[in-house]
Amino acid sequence: MSVPHHGGFALIVVLFILLVIIGAAWVC
Repeated sequence: MSVPHHGGFALIVVLFILLVIIGAAWVC
């Protein structure tokens, strides 16, 4: 499925990745 404009989904993916990285750094 292709979206005409990148915006919401890409932002959610980036925030999720940042959350995972911060979570991993917090545990370490």
